[in-house]
Amino acid sequence: MRVWVGVDAGKEHHWTAVLDENGQTLLSRRFLNDEQAIVQLVDDIDDIGEQVTWAMDMSTGYVALLLAVLWQRGKSVIYVSGRAMNRAADGYRSEGKTDAKDARIIADQARLRRDFASLTLQADLLTDLSILVTHRRDLATDRQRMVVRLRERLASVFPALERALDVTTKGALILLTRWQTPGAIRNAGESVIAAHLRGTAGIRVQRLTQAAMTAAQTQTVSLPGEQTTAAIVARLARELLRLRDEINQLDADLEQRFRSHAQADVLTSLPGMGTLLAAEFLVAVGDIANFTDADHLAAYAGLAPVPRDSGRRSGNLQRPHRYNRALMRVFYTSAMVAAGRPGPSRDYYQRKRTEGKRHIQAVMALARRRVNVMWAMLRDAQPYTEQLPKTAPQT
Repeated sequence: MRVWVGVDAGKEHHWTAVLDENGQTLLSRRFLNDEQAIVQLVDDIDDIGEQVTWAMDMSTGYVALLLAVLWQRGKSVIYVSGRAMNRAADGYRSEGKTDAKDARIIADQARLRRDFASLTLQADLLTDLSILVTHRRDLATDRQRMVVRLRERLASVFPALERALDVTTKGALILLTRWQTPGAIRNAGESVIAAHLRGTAGIRVQRLTQAAMTAAQTQTVSLPGEQTTAAIVARLARELLRLRDEINQLDADLEQRFRSHAQADVLTSLPGMGTLLAAEFLVAVGDIANFTDADHLAAYAGLAPVPRDSGRRSGNLQRPHRYNRALMRVFYTSAMVAAGRPGPSRDYYQRKRTEGKRHIQAVMALARRRVNVMWAMLRDAQPYTEQLPKTAPQT
């Protein structure tokens, strides 16, 4: 008997539902996210059906242990996206939401549809890159939020200094760890501030010191809560400096692991594709052999429009709803960077702009073009070159 197993994942416990070919529930159980409990569940389900297909709406995080056990046992696992699962939920009876219901919906969707992607075991290198890329993205998000909070706090007591400083730079953050108010900057004086900043490499001491002193001269009034806010700004500046160092160290680790990949030099040879974007590309794509051609890769990245025709309306193309957003970001960002540098990418972008396309449309068109280039580079294991290959003379 063939059965489908749906798993609604949780931090400490998962819920599973097993359906037969007619959609009847054969098993519905909550189980601990523990190896022994997972092994016992797999054995129990193997006793129910000979052909077992597992399905879940997560591919990382809480399901890592479950996936490891399933792959070790040679089980087939497919990924039912959260969007597909949520849309399908409206077609089932009852408005309530429970783990048992979600697990059953996942299993039923796997039973009814054949277009879901399979989850496969990644190589250790891709797993390491995925962990590093995800952690760096989290740190970058934390840094962005912290910058916003620092600007808000600083502007509430010293708006002139907030306008004068770029608080994303190391020099501005070092200054803010010591001086955050107009009075403190005036009392310290230009020589003291310059001496404090001079020992840090990469800082334009004179320019930064003069900007701070000029801002301090424009405000003589002390605002309510100034000292308390100043202490918070100093703590935020120190934390941002720590995050900066951590991200730099993480970038070094990422560079080292990425360079051990066989196609690292091929990927980074494409203009606009740095180490981080190339690593994100590998994490999103995995093995390029999973894609039949460049069109397949473009569709996965959301760069191949799909028709939205209805009635007499035809030729209406829109971006698909189902695509890998991380891969879309890689191609879009690299295309935007390449469009700002002299070369074929910039020429193509300018041609699209001349044709009347808006900036985003032109960048998207360039990104789609670069998919073909990237596909050919990886297929032939050849780095990027602006020279067209020579064709053999016809006889």
